[in-house]
Amino acid sequence: MNKVQLFFHHCFRFIWNLIFIISYPILASFGLLFIGVTYLFSLLSGFLARIKPEGKTVILKDTDWETLPYSNDLIEGKISKQIMFGPAGFKFRRKDGVPSILEDYTFGKKVRVIEEGFILEKWNSTESKDLPDFDICLYDPNEDALKSLTTIKCFDWHVSEVEENELSFKWFDGTQGGEVKVAL
Repeated sequence: MNKVQLFFHHCFRFIWNLIFIISYPILASFGLLFIGVTYLFSLLSGFLARIKPEGKTVILKDTDWETLPYSNDLIEGKISKQIMFGPAGFKFRRKDGVPSILEDYTFGKKVRVIEEGFILEKWNSTESKDLPDFDICLYDPNEDALKSLTTIKCFDWHVSEVEENELSFKWFDGTQGGEVKVAL
């Protein structure tokens, strides 16, 4: 390198190091601030989720027949169909040995317990190309009756409001959402 090139090389290296030294604390502070804000919103979301629970949630695992929590030791379930990269379908039965209408259908993993009975998602098909397509049903264990409340075509749903004779479901399929009110 000649002296002119060497001079420009040292000059640009000095400028580059100066820019890096000045901007590094700013970039690091921004990164820490971003992580902190994300953590704060995560804590806030967890707190807000606890304020208004949607009922008692049941999560089933891939095992043999397992008693559903909050069912007063009445219903048990097990996985019957696992969709690859997707949800699992479950078979339910009464634990007391009484033949039940539950044995005829495949249900999703979401089970909500309310005073009137159990809210279940009854699959209309177990073929992966047809999912999600299911009816949200109310199972009354005293009468062994399964009453279809509404049909929903997405897996992201929850009970948003429980009133005297009315349930409100909210759903979101990734691009749009909605609310469905049904009478019990």
